Amino acid sequence: MARLTAHTRRIVMAAATAVVLTGGVAAAVVLGSDTSADGPGPALAHSSSTGKSDDKPGHASGKPGSSGSGDDSAPDGSDGSAGATGPASPGATGISETIDHTTESGGKSVSITIDDGPSPVWTPKMLAVLKQYDVKATFCMIGPQAKANPDLVKQIVAAGHRLCDHTVSHDEAMNKKPVAYQSSEVLDAQKMIEDAAGGAKVQYFRAPGGAFTPDNRHIAASHGMRPLGWNVDTKDWKQPGTATIVKTVKQELKNGPIVLFHDGGGERAQTVAALKELLPWLAEQGYTFSFPAV
Repeated sequence: MARLTAHTRRIVMAAATAVVLTGGVAAAVVLGSDTSADGPGPALAHSSSTGKSDDKPGHASGKPGSSGSGDDSAPDGSDGSAGATGPASPGATGISETIDHTTESGGKSVSITIDDGPSPVWTPKMLAVLKQYDVKATFCMIGPQAKANPDLVKQIVAAGHRLCDHTVSHDEAMNKKPVAYQSSEVLDAQKMIEDAAGGAKVQYFRAPGGAFTPDNRHIAASHGMRPLGWNVDTKDWKQPGTATIVKTVKQELKNGPIVLFHDGGGERAQTVAALKELLPWLAEQGYTFSFPAV
């Protein structure tokens, strides 16, 4: 099980929390909270697939708000889908609570998803590569990172990419916390991202480390966000070399169409280089690029 690092901020509730029972699931509606997000954002606590913390400050970019390395693999190496199934039918918002592993277009298509930003250093470089190959991606943002970089969030939206909520503090143990805490992590981040985007909607929610629960999936879906999993984990956070990242994608595409990269949490030059190789290769192999299903 992933453990919290000393960097993880406690969310201090500044107002009462009302608990609403919807469809038999307890969803905490946070009336107010102090997310203390005036700075560039929290350092991210990532877990390795061994279940041990793999927070290595030496891999950080050195910029304020940057973190050590890490990936979004759940402790068992999955994306948290096991034991996180739920109702397949959409709720009142029309959004399913099940974790998505498919693309909108279906067929031979892939979805590029990019986590832990936005980063003022690496996100613009990835945006340039995506533009070069006319590919749209889904950016899974940390709330305080979005708040600290609103112009960059607006640039992402203007380029036709989609937004995903990756919580306030990237707490990979949020699935072990009270529902009120999970609600704050999800909904406070959603507001930060949408405010930074100038009103563009966040369409997905990705739990850090695959820490999905029926509660946080219900909270996300009831606020218009589809829980988003992944099929291909590039583990680019380890900086294993561009060739290894490329090889991983080619080998694991058989697992499904949603591919996980990172633009935040550390130095991402290898990821940028890997995208430059992979995007044209995918097109040459007959893949099209699609957003994840909503």
